[in-house]
Amino acid sequence: MPGCILTIDQGTTNTKALLVDRTGQPVFRASSSVPLLTPRDGRIEQNLDTIWLSVIDVILQCLEHTGANSIEAIALTNQRETAAAWDRGTGAPVANAISWQCRRSSTICNALAGSSALIQQRTGLPLDPLLSATKWAWLLEDEGALRRRADAGELCFGTIDSWLLWKLTSGKVHATDHTNASRTALLNLESLDWDPALLAIFGIPRVTLPELVSSCGVLGKVFAVPELLGVPIVSIIGDSHAALAGHGNFSAGTVKATYGTGSSLMTLTSELPAPTPQLARTIAWTIAGVPQYALEGNITMTGSAIQWVGEFLGLADPVADTIALATSVSSAEGVSFVPAMAGLGAPYWNSSARGTISGLNRSSGKAHLAHAALEAIAFQVADVFISMQAASTAPMSALFADGGATRNDVLMQMQADVLGLPAHRAGCEDLSALGAGWLGGHALGWWPTLADLEALRAPTTNFRPQPFDHRRYDQWKLAVARTQFAEACA
Repeated sequence: MPGCILTIDQGTTNTKALLVDRTGQPVFRASSSVPLLTPRDGRIEQNLDTIWLSVIDVILQCLEHTGANSIEAIALTNQRETAAAWDRGTGAPVANAISWQCRRSSTICNALAGSSALIQQRTGLPLDPLLSATKWAWLLEDEGALRRRADAGELCFGTIDSWLLWKLTSGKVHATDHTNASRTALLNLESLDWDPALLAIFGIPRVTLPELVSSCGVLGKVFAVPELLGVPIVSIIGDSHAALAGHGNFSAGTVKATYGTGSSLMTLTSELPAPTPQLARTIAWTIAGVPQYALEGNITMTGSAIQWVGEFLGLADPVADTIALATSVSSAEGVSFVPAMAGLGAPYWNSSARGTISGLNRSSGKAHLAHAALEAIAFQVADVFISMQAASTAPMSALFADGGATRNDVLMQMQADVLGLPAHRAGCEDLSALGAGWLGGHALGWWPTLADLEALRAPTTNFRPQPFDHRRYDQWKLAVARTQFAEACA
């Protein structure tokens, strides 16, 4: 096989790998599952060693397919805000990784509410338990002995990309790229450096944090996998950012939505955008130290909302059976489902909100709830898209979609209808891995310019908007308002 890039995509429930050849196309795919742990009180964690073993698993699958001589470089993309901590000397985890979905650091956010404006001004992020800094602050507060070790420089903090880079290089490199750093609430978007005032606010010693690097370039070499000894690691980028690159559109106004466990919408901007309370400002990627800025909106539960409904209904295959039920009826017959079981993300940013099912009548059944769950995905994405339209100076004429849930034609048509704009489904299911691989190839000189990357775009499946009764969307917004009103009265 000609030379290729092995892209590792470490996600919330699976670690995947793609072999991307010099034509920019995937030629092999591997996958290994990773469990979520829920030990108590709704906490959500992951074992760092288990994550690493899943990475080794997909690497070995790729090696079995192609042989080591064909792999010219490694690219990394990852779930983002999940917070890891490990011993600098031994490399052993000092705690389970705290998942991006976990809300345990709500107490930290409450305590720091007076600094929320400063945090958002400098990082572009609304203060929320989603963010990595809140999780590290919680860990240092909950585990008193770790505070002393952190202050002494004995601990390494990082998001999952940092952990994997550390492991792949056998502890020789402790680094993160600007996309992952921009989701911690510690990176100053203007200076592209860790912000001293924010470090003080969260109580995070700078010595614990990784070096900041661009999203592509030679970032280290593999030492932990004998078959790949010395192979360069040429890209690190957060999964949502990588998916945006994988769509192959690099102009301002491009909007993509990644439909996964949760969902992320991101739109490129021509410069650092002005602050807006509904959306995050972020870095789409950096190339040679130059940032490409973006607006982003994060939704906590989309694919996981389908999973929840299937489990709630006691279905044998929660996801597949829920989708089958949802598509067996033409509408939800007035039922609205707001999947705020872990709070509401953009554009509401209400971590205390909780899920509701409303609009039930005597004839409501399982299929109507399932259909309402499918609608909830489309409506949540529409909420963020409309906020982006209001905040961006660039026109938005379509939505580019990727992720597992986009395989459902009913959802994609529903999305186009509620937006009144075309929805373009990516031809590659693993767009985050593909985008990271493309940036890695850019670093290697395979595709020297962004125009070269744009030329790699694969055909999309296009869903054109059809007439839509927007009263249904109005019902959804009323249900969201009731959810927050009920929370306020609790």
